[in-house]
Amino acid sequence: MDNLVENHSILEAENMILGAIFLEPEIIHEITLEPEHFSVAKNRIIFKALRELAAENVGIDVVTVVSKLEDQIDNIGGISYLSDLATYCPTTENIQAYERIVFEQYKKRKLVSAASKYLNDPTDETAENLYKTYIDIQEVGLKKESTKLDILMEIHEEMSQDKGELTGVDTGFMDLNNMTGGLHGGDLIIVAGRPSMGKTAFAINIGANNCKNGGVTDIFSLEMPEKQLVKRMLSSIGNIEGSKWQNPYRLFNEQDHQKAADAIRVYEEWDIYIHDEPRQTLADIRATIRKTQKKHPNQKHLVVIDYLQLITIIGKYERHDLAIGSITKELKQIARQFDVPIILLSQLSRGVEQRQDKRPMQSDLRDSGSIEQDADVIMFLYRDDYYDKESQNKNIVEVILAKQRNGPVGTIQLAFAKEYSKFLNLDYRRD
Repeated sequence: MDNLVENHSILEAENMILGAIFLEPEIIHEITLEPEHFSVAKNRIIFKALRELAAENVGIDVVTVVSKLEDQIDNIGGISYLSDLATYCPTTENIQAYERIVFEQYKKRKLVSAASKYLNDPTDETAENLYKTYIDIQEVGLKKESTKLDILMEIHEEMSQDKGELTGVDTGFMDLNNMTGGLHGGDLIIVAGRPSMGKTAFAINIGANNCKNGGVTDIFSLEMPEKQLVKRMLSSIGNIEGSKWQNPYRLFNEQDHQKAADAIRVYEEWDIYIHDEPRQTLADIRATIRKTQKKHPNQKHLVVIDYLQLITIIGKYERHDLAIGSITKELKQIARQFDVPIILLSQLSRGVEQRQDKRPMQSDLRDSGSIEQDADVIMFLYRDDYYDKESQNKNIVEVILAKQRNGPVGTIQLAFAKEYSKFLNLDYRRD
């Protein structure tokens, strides 16, 4: 009985919306519903026709709709159904309330459908689809409640507030901070380079610097096990040669032991979490970020993913670049949802090796189209001394900002002490 009442209520709301458009055609421009949001097939067809008529600047009435749908007239209940709709709504005053009802019922149907598919076929793919559906429908039908005056007041207040030199997460690197203002919540930041350029070291150095400043960092290490990554971080903290960790009992001297003990104490105090499961999906990553934010609600949160091409893809895609595109799009949405900067490491194609100037360009990104589009910031790492042993720029890494949606592009230089997996501002480089 309850379902019958509910279904009647939904149909009433949908008919009221369609009737309101016949009553006052201009109101269609205020309606944010899409045809798919309607529960009844004939109402979906009619609403789509109404939208098309409005887009064509054709007046909306029963005659024009019949003309538009002459081949589908039997599918929509005939002319009599259209005539009934045209007189169904006495006033457009409650149109927003009817819209809300249609949106809410659409969200409910989508969630029930996804849950049913999972219960009938409990696989990773249906579980991912259920979780993704739940996240996506939260945004359906939402309208900004802030007015133009509210936004202008916020901007005015910001003009009188000194936020300091940094407005985002401190990278720990002065020149990079000057160009970016720090790493900002909601941004997807691509860090790419050929092997041995120092991508992983660079990203975990930024993650460590965030922790050093009281922040919290999630590192999703899809290739390197946690123990190996922690050893790298301890080397960076304590200036311990990385090669010595292969057999510290034999290779560590007394000073190394002391450095390691001090580094372990520092690392233990940091709010840093390494997730090294080899098969991690976007649902896993999203759930982990949510958990960290609940545990550390008032700390600057940074996410590092090493690396894009190893994220487990759920579902089937015609081409690999489309699968990669679905991942970068979703990661951008996660960054916005949790207001967190996400550093996403990525491989480069081998094409860069064929050029005389081997500095990377955006076209060198593997599966580049979607990555370029979804990224807010794209950084490339380049070491001249890797290719030219006689290079004057020994132990220097160029960080090439090829794209920055809200800031300048250009190149900065950092010192790279490879034996310690450590990046440094050039002012602090040790020869």
